[in-house]
Amino acid sequence: MKYQLNQNKKEERKVSILMALKKLIPYIKGEERDLIIACIATVFTSAASLVAPLMIGYTIDNFIQKGDFGNVLMFSGYLFLIYLVGLFASYTQTIRMGGVGRKVLFNLRNAIFNKVQELPVAFFNQNKAGDLISRINNDTDQLNQFFSQALMQFMRNFFLIIGAGIFLLALNFKLGLFALVPAILVFVITRMISSWVKRKNLKSLQSLGGMSAEIQENINNFKVVVAFNRLDYFRKKFDDVNEQNFKAGIGAGIANNIFTPIYGLTSNAGQLIVLVYGIYLISAGNLTVGLLISFLLYTTSFYTPLQQLASVWSSLQRALAGLDRISEVLVLKSNLPVLELEEGEKTERSSPFLMEFENVSFSYPEGKSVLHKINLQLEKGKTYALVGPTGGGKTTTASLMARLYDPTEGKIFLDGKDIRVYEQKERAQKIGFILQEPFLFTGTVRDNIIYGNEEYQDFSNDMLRDALESAGLSNLLARFSEGLETKVTTSGDGISLGQKQLIAFIRAILHKPEILILDEATANIDTVTEQLLEDILRKLPESTTKVIIAHRLNTIDNADQICFVNAGEIIVAGSMEHAVDLLMSGRRES
Repeated sequence: MKYQLNQNKKEERKVSILMALKKLIPYIKGEERDLIIACIATVFTSAASLVAPLMIGYTIDNFIQKGDFGNVLMFSGYLFLIYLVGLFASYTQTIRMGGVGRKVLFNLRNAIFNKVQELPVAFFNQNKAGDLISRINNDTDQLNQFFSQALMQFMRNFFLIIGAGIFLLALNFKLGLFALVPAILVFVITRMISSWVKRKNLKSLQSLGGMSAEIQENINNFKVVVAFNRLDYFRKKFDDVNEQNFKAGIGAGIANNIFTPIYGLTSNAGQLIVLVYGIYLISAGNLTVGLLISFLLYTTSFYTPLQQLASVWSSLQRALAGLDRISEVLVLKSNLPVLELEEGEKTERSSPFLMEFENVSFSYPEGKSVLHKINLQLEKGKTYALVGPTGGGKTTTASLMARLYDPTEGKIFLDGKDIRVYEQKERAQKIGFILQEPFLFTGTVRDNIIYGNEEYQDFSNDMLRDALESAGLSNLLARFSEGLETKVTTSGDGISLGQKQLIAFIRAILHKPEILILDEATANIDTVTEQLLEDILRKLPESTTKVIIAHRLNTIDNADQICFVNAGEIIVAGSMEHAVDLLMSGRRES
């Protein structure tokens, strides 16, 4: 199954505001009260702004022209109170929506991270970590900014525009129609170029994700870059992605600001039309001065929010572009689901073997076949060695055993059951996998060796040391200067690759797996430590099945069965000499 996320897609999906909000509804749960209060506050803010022009025009026609300054002061007091209500409502709306925005951001990031954890190894092989980080951080922040700032501003401006339009038409229908003509033109222009603005923002977010991926990849491999004196190559690649990001950012900036001057011109045109035609109506005796001032104020109340909508609309397009990229991750489904059995269906069968491959074939997406019609049986307590040339399929075979992938064809059985019926937790308990390059977390040795092992979560350090002593692992712990409290960082500072391998080894042994897979697990450790590991392996319960992937033949001397893996086949070698012959011939062919 392909999990490649679109990073440079050209096609565009039509996503309306309502569709976007519908997608976000699950992430607003628990914030409905604040959202409703914010909406009510927005209505009050808009209402306060809409009532004021009518009161000002009424005061001019009925009190100022007649010299009734007592009523002028009284209506001024009313206006002041209305403005205070608007101020309080605006403040309430800002506080409430800020909280909603942060909650949406929190829930979205949780959802994406949890989704990523559900996805199989194939997903991470096909996508760059830096781009995923950009989706989790930058793209979700675009939505946070829209919710906490732009959404309520959009609603407030929308209410103002609708309200001001109604007042304009109600006060003088003909003059109101003339005032709204420029708005119709700007609406058409907005509809025409909105999709272009969204594309520009999407391209900017994609280029930012690509730059994050490039930085993350180069920093992770910086030691190699320095060792080979290829800083020029590092700079060249960064310059290229930085240039792409710069150009995409310029394009997005132009697109996001293109509405502002258009809306500004529209506002000026609307006010000019009202002023010219209003003066004509006054001269004809069909309009009062106060009503013209109210009209000018309502025209401002109509077009000023329209100008503000230019920046809000750009924020919306950025949010929609970010939502597109986020949705790409959220809609993915794992191609390694737990097999749901129908009533009466059985996947269990009587078998003397701990694990069986039954006509198993496997190929990577758009790649050649790695394994073809493999039949392999593993018995309890036996040691199996997988040998073969690089690229022959040894690690792929081990990955299928641990269900990091599912076969393209055929079935794999564990304890007589289809391996797909096991929950991930149960399968991980039964199968231990020690990789050639183990992954550790920032923390201590203790944190890493008990990771994912509920049995030892509540153990004190003394209890954990006793458990390590019982498992014959205390000699390995002695290789760390501060024992269980030795600091571990993902950068590897202060801890060698061999020590990382020891931590992974201890972690796997403590799980007491039924099958222990070692993929070149002793490649980065010294011969003395390697001997210690071999002694520990010999002391494992007799029922533990071991699968060893190795290039060094001395590490598989004690294997009960040696399997040669190459060219899509697994051949059982009858002896060490036979394995050497197969390995040498396989290397010559490759």
